[in-house]
Amino acid sequence: MTQTAIPCTFMRGGTSRGPYFLARDLPDSREDIARVLLAVMGSPDARQIDGIGGATTLTSKVCIVSPAAAGEKQQVDYLFAQVSVDKAFVDFGPTCGNMLAGIGPFAIEKGLVPAKDGETSVLIRAVNTGALIESVVQTPGGAVTYDGGTAIAGVPGTAAPIVLNFADAVGGATGSLTPTGNARDVIEGVEVTCLDVAMPVVIARAADLGKTARESAKELDADRDFMARIERIRRAASLAMGMGDAEGKVMPKFAMVAEPAGGQGIAARYFTPLACHEAMAVTGGICIATACMLPGTVAEGLARIGPNERETIAIEHPTGQMEAVITTRRAGNDRVEVLGGGTLRTARKLMAGEVFVPARVWAGR
Repeated sequence: MTQTAIPCTFMRGGTSRGPYFLARDLPDSREDIARVLLAVMGSPDARQIDGIGGATTLTSKVCIVSPAAAGEKQQVDYLFAQVSVDKAFVDFGPTCGNMLAGIGPFAIEKGLVPAKDGETSVLIRAVNTGALIESVVQTPGGAVTYDGGTAIAGVPGTAAPIVLNFADAVGGATGSLTPTGNARDVIEGVEVTCLDVAMPVVIARAADLGKTARESAKELDADRDFMARIERIRRAASLAMGMGDAEGKVMPKFAMVAEPAGGQGIAARYFTPLACHEAMAVTGGICIATACMLPGTVAEGLARIGPNERETIAIEHPTGQMEAVITTRRAGNDRVEVLGGGTLRTARKLMAGEVFVPARVWAGR
């Protein structure tokens, strides 16, 4: 069988993993790209045995990177693709903040952004949502380093820190901080907060769903009645947010929150959306943390945070905690304006070379 070789770099980004491609090495149209990526990852198949996917939503992700057009503010464009494991479907709707952690190092090593001695700032546009993100990468001596002392929950060991600053995170998908116009809505009989900060998320109190937000991901996934219920809420909320029917789509996401077990912040469980995230998505975590800073949300009274306009908020998730930094400003009429959000991640290059797909896939036959 004749095969087509495609250059790629296999990387861990945050708590996710997958291949990173230069856009010039893939077909031009989204339809053709999707067909190739399904073959690359081995979908649809529960084991992804005929590809390089890891058979989970967190390990069936793809990043496509290209230099920005002349005159653009950003330096590189980042297109994210969520490849379904068991369906012949590639979703280009959402972005992924964990995989985003690998974009800066990848862009520098591919020569898209010149490295500086010490650290290098890479301005990235998330093509899926239009958001601009500054990624600060450690580059001692003008070269990317992956070694460092930063640990993130859900990843063993330590690595070099990568700072991600979402400067224009508000309304990236819907055009509004609160797409329904309310801090709280009642949907399918449950109070929820619908926010769009880095990622549109429908947030409910765990207690209102008969949960504690301390359950493991496996426990929640195994409760099929619960999973069906939150999917009904998510789809109804999507319509209320002006995002259309969310069936078969990964946006908006769903999360439930509760009082933290210890320290400041909030306990949360985040769904991807048909399974509980085993850790916490960066973009989803920023949205949940923002809810903690806004009056009237379902997180009000649950989250333990300070009174400052810039707060670091710990989000307890199934494998530890993630810290999000949210910056707000007090406006008139007791309003709170969200200025930005960020977080700290790590990444590691795992392998570089070529991935092979059947030549007929590339040719579209």
